[in-house]
Amino acid sequence: MGKIMIIPEHEIEEFDDMGSHNHSMVQANLAYLFKLDGKYSVYNELSLDVSSLDSEKYNVKDEAIPDICIYSKRSLSLPRDILRMTEMPVLAVEVLSPRQGIGSILEKFDAYFALGIKSCWLVDPLTQTVNVYHAPTKHKTFSEETIVDPVAEIEMSLSAIFEP
Repeated sequence: MGKIMIIPEHEIEEFDDMGSHNHSMVQANLAYLFKLDGKYSVYNELSLDVSSLDSEKYNVKDEAIPDICIYSKRSLSLPRDILRMTEMPVLAVEVLSPRQGIGSILEKFDAYFALGIKSCWLVDPLTQTVNVYHAPTKHKTFSEETIVDPVAEIEMSLSAIFEP
């Protein structure tokens, strides 16, 4: 008889958000393109402090971790590292993974906007689209052209994000 494993709810969310080949490649491409632009410092999987939010309303605990976020140019934090950023990024990016639903990402965006983040991107490797959000219900979908995000002051080739 097989064993039944009980996984705590917070670990299920982490499992659903696990990367894949496509997720990882697209995330790396985006980080490279943001870095290449030269205006921003780029961070993968950076912990953002959400302690100021109502955890019930926004379905968050102590932190939120976007796939990528960008800040205005900055140097390393020396001599001590920062474990959880209280200053919010210019832009937060979530790359859709195969087990993740769009609804869970949009919930994250609600929290990001409540924290003061002005721009959020939802990147879907399967459909090769990027949805640029400037509010929870205000977005533009890019599927064949240059992505233009006037809030984050970014223009980026859509095809470069998804190239091998």
